[in-house]
Amino acid sequence: MTLNIPVPLEFNFLRTVYSHGWCSLPPFSVDKEAGQIHAILPLKSRKIISLQMRSGGAKKIVLETDTPLNASEQEEVAGTVRSCFRLEEKFSEFYAEAMKYPRFRWIPESGSGRMLRAPTVFEDLVKMICTTNCSWALTEIMVANLCTELGEPGGNGKTFPSPEAVADCTEKFLRKKIHAGYRAPYLLELSKRIVNKNVDLEAWRDSSAPTTELFDEVRSVKGVGPYAAGNILKLLGRYDYLGIDSWCRKQFFELHKGGRTVSDRTIGKFYEPFGKWKGLFFWMDVTKHWHSKNLPF
Repeated sequence: MTLNIPVPLEFNFLRTVYSHGWCSLPPFSVDKEAGQIHAILPLKSRKIISLQMRSGGAKKIVLETDTPLNASEQEEVAGTVRSCFRLEEKFSEFYAEAMKYPRFRWIPESGSGRMLRAPTVFEDLVKMICTTNCSWALTEIMVANLCTELGEPGGNGKTFPSPEAVADCTEKFLRKKIHAGYRAPYLLELSKRIVNKNVDLEAWRDSSAPTTELFDEVRSVKGVGPYAAGNILKLLGRYDYLGIDSWCRKQFFELHKGGRTVSDRTIGKFYEPFGKWKGLFFWMDVTKHWHSKNLPF
C-alpha cells in the first residue's frame, strides 16, 4: 500500500537521506539511481514490513509497503518516518544563522541540515559504537552481522536486533560472529541495562535536561567517548558538541589549514561563534563536497 507523509517547505529528501552513513547501514539501504531508501521495519503488532521511501516532490514523502496496514499500523509507520527524517524538528533558527555567512548559505538554500536517524535510540547508539576506532568498512561488517545473526526475518530482509536479542548473546559470540572486537562487552552491557530497565535510551529524544547533562548521561554508557556522544547528541537534536573523529579532522585540515594538522581545541575555536549550532555547522562544513557533484555511498 502507499502512504503520503507531508514535509516542511524547506525539506530536502535526498540531502537528508545522504546526510551521513546511516542510509547505507542495514536495515536501511539506498538506491541512488531511483532516489529511494529502503528499510525493514518491525511494528508493535509483531508484523515486519519492507518500506520503500522516496520524494513526492516539495510537499511529501511517498511510502510504499509490501503488505496492507491497518489504521494504527499506518499511524505507527508515519510516526517512525517523521522521526527518522526529523520532520518535526524546527530549523528556521539554524537557517537564519547560516544565512549570515556566505560560505554557509548553501545550507538553507538546498534544504540541508537534517540528519537521518534510526527508528530507535538503541539502534543509533549501537551503530555509533560500531564506528569507533575502526574503518567504515568494518562498521558495515559489524552492523550487517548484527542484522543477519540477530535480527528478525521479514519484509525480504532482517530487522535491526532488539536489546533482548543482543542481551541473550555471549561476549564470545559478539566477538566471533559479529566481529565486534573490544566493543563486545560494551554492547552486551548496554543491552542488559536496557532489558533490566536500568537505562531508558528512548527518553533521550524527549529529554528536557540541559545539553551538558544529557552529554554526560550519554557518556556514562561504556564504550561511548566524546566523539560518539557528540554525534549521538546531533541525532537527538542537540548540536553543542562537534563529535570529532580522524576523518573529520582530515577534512577540516584540508578545508581550512591547507592540509596542516591542528589540535581539536583549535578546531573547536573555529566553530565556537556558531554557539549551540556549532556541531551542525561543523558537520555541514566537512561534508559539503558530498553534495557538490554526486551523492555519496
